[in-house]
Amino acid sequence: METVPRMIIAAVLLLLPGPVLADTVPGAVRGDNAVIPGTPAAAGTPGDPVPRGLWWKNAALIGGIGITVGVYGANNWWEDGFSGSFRTIDEGWFGQNTYAGGADKAGHAYFTYTGARLLTRGFEALGNEPGQALRLGVWTSLGVMAGVELVDGFSKKFRFSMEDAVANAAGAALAVLEEKYPRLDALMDFRLFYRRSDDARRVGDADPLADYSGQTFLLAFKADGVPQLWKVQVARYLELQVGYNTRGYEPNDGTLNDPERRICFGVGINLSRLLSDTVFRGDLKGGKIQRGTDTVLEFLEVPWTAARTYRTF
Repeated sequence: METVPRMIIAAVLLLLPGPVLADTVPGAVRGDNAVIPGTPAAAGTPGDPVPRGLWWKNAALIGGIGITVGVYGANNWWEDGFSGSFRTIDEGWFGQNTYAGGADKAGHAYFTYTGARLLTRGFEALGNEPGQALRLGVWTSLGVMAGVELVDGFSKKFRFSMEDAVANAAGAALAVLEEKYPRLDALMDFRLFYRRSDDARRVGDADPLADYSGQTFLLAFKADGVPQLWKVQVARYLELQVGYNTRGYEPNDGTLNDPERRICFGVGINLSRLLSDTVFRGDLKGGKIQRGTDTVLEFLEVPWTAARTYRTF
């Protein structure tokens, strides 16, 4: 378990301004935000004041995300109301007798990760320089998820879970590493594969976020991200997948329905590379349609594009 805290600490250091990172981590490579001694500060560096118009755009995006999550939570998570005290719970991690077999922890990491990366792109589109956009995206995603967890502590139905908070931080850390290191981003995707589960149909639950039995969380390692394999015509379209899911935990009607935890391994098709070499050619190459498609495929797994085998434990 030591590797998770170390990954989180490393990611936090990467979010610090360039001079702090360089002074903190021996041998660290100075990135976009670094200031080299003896040179004048460039316009738009973290030390410069944010233009008033951009400040309001950033505030509007952050506030909009917070309000959206708050409204969703009020109607789906906290409809039973709140207690007068802050309560905590030890939920465990991926044990057989835990609340959702650990699928909820994978979900916390995934949604924090996805939110951080999508928000980073959103803040860049507003006009923030890349380093600032990354900081805003990561802290907004992590802050919203931490806020949800704190509200859970006061709700009647849920409790504050330190395991959830750590999973959120791990997802944010992975987002930072993927944004900072393009080679890692080219090699690996963190995706969600979802199909409504029989458990959800049985209890009449139509909320995908709560349908843990329908979720599979995948790490896809793309041959396209390995220079030696990229040159091989067929191999460049393949990827290896490893994933985790649970069945029979949540949703349920009060009794567990033969719950099981499963690890899966598979070989899939890298649709982004395949479409780039076929459909997105000529005028479509690198356009908005391709960028939008690549974004979807980076975070969501398309059905029937991989062969997987499952091992129950």
